[in-house]
Amino acid sequence: MKNKKEVNIKLKRGKITGNILTYFVLGISSILVLVPMLWMISTSVKIESETITIPPKWIPDNPTFDSYSRLWTEYPFLTYFKNSIIIVIGAVVLSVFFSCLSGYGITRFKFKGKNSFLTFVLVTQMFPSIMLLIPFYKVLDLYGLKDSLLGMILVYTSFTIPFCTWMMVGFFRTIPLELDEAAIIDGCSRWKAFYKIVLPMTLPGISSVAIYSFITAWNEYMFAQVLITSPELKTVPLGIADLNGFYKILWNDMMAASVIASLPLVILFIFLQKSFISGLTAGAVKQ
Repeated sequence: MKNKKEVNIKLKRGKITGNILTYFVLGISSILVLVPMLWMISTSVKIESETITIPPKWIPDNPTFDSYSRLWTEYPFLTYFKNSIIIVIGAVVLSVFFSCLSGYGITRFKFKGKNSFLTFVLVTQMFPSIMLLIPFYKVLDLYGLKDSLLGMILVYTSFTIPFCTWMMVGFFRTIPLELDEAAIIDGCSRWKAFYKIVLPMTLPGISSVAIYSFITAWNEYMFAQVLITSPELKTVPLGIADLNGFYKILWNDMMAASVIASLPLVILFIFLQKSFISGLTAGAVKQ
């Protein structure tokens, strides 16, 4: 009995120690994430002279929202925002549509080379995206899509479809094949069984795919910088970069633009975080 009590005490102490270490690591990670965000928000409400004071001030003496108002009056930030929204919505819709079709087809049909195809789709994500910059430039220039919103939509869609397909494959695998068979027996066509029976059950997966596509397209800078040359077609990341002047950097304006640019991502993730997590873990447990 005494030995069992000692073992239980040691187990409890080990569990407590493990919890303390876990919360410590989580606390440090939270600080590393939150401190830059808080500094960004603090700088966005400072006047220009306070952004370069030494030592730096976390809380400004004279907080102001002039930087936010200048974004809409002195800079064409509304145009940048509109362009980003158009590109992102187009990329998200195409990514969701094609990844759902490919995920359904891969999990419901048998064909030669299916495993090789899945491996190839995953391998495409291993190469750095900068390798595709010149080929994309050549292709878009050939078809007259360079320096256009449609061209950027197609580029971002090609980035997101491979990983989105893998996510949807994992999710479709959790849905029994018997549902399709029962729907077809009841008179549904394969297409009708897909969009009326199976697709509504994949909403968490669709949400995770949409969030991933949105984040990828919204934050991308390198391809937009090379493929877009017209000022009226620039996106939000390009607009923020333009605030970095050659002789002077307006840190308060740049941080205000960064805060506004991060709001759509934060709002999207707040409302869809449960679906996003369930979509990422779909297929992790073999049933």
